[in-house]
Amino acid sequence: MIISFHDMYERYAQDVYRFAFWLSGDTAEAEDIVSETFVRAWTASDHLEAQTVKAYLLTIARHLYLQSRKRRGRHVELAEDLPATTPDPAELAESHSELDAVMAVLHTLSDVDRTVLLMRAQDNLSYEEIAQANGISVAAAKVKVHRARQKLARLRPREDHP
Repeated sequence: MIISFHDMYERYAQDVYRFAFWLSGDTAEAEDIVSETFVRAWTASDHLEAQTVKAYLLTIARHLYLQSRKRRGRHVELAEDLPATTPDPAELAESHSELDAVMAVLHTLSDVDRTVLLMRAQDNLSYEEIAQANGISVAAAKVKVHRARQKLARLRPREDHP
């Protein structure tokens, strides 16, 4: 005998709620489990027979409870006095404008000067590696990096600090 969804809900909702409440110990969570259990039963493609409906619904409810318990286990209560981990919008805007200014000055350097400076500062390559990669002497690599740093320091806009 096939059972309609309405009859299924009327007949088993209280049993599923009681089961979910005993599993979770929380009325709100039990109500959520009941709702989700019946949504899943309603959208299931299987036709349920009257003899298996209750076991089927309780299996879904148990599965949902275990999923919520697993999710809760991954969540940890944070202390309310923890400092913010992200900068405030003003700091973020300032760092973006600072980055834009540095990038603008960096692009005023010649390609070779910008390349050697980035190889040294960003990639932490040795002067020997820089020289080899650019086809210049080690002494020339050192001079180019030094001059690029000086030019960058000279051209970079500075804010007046009191």
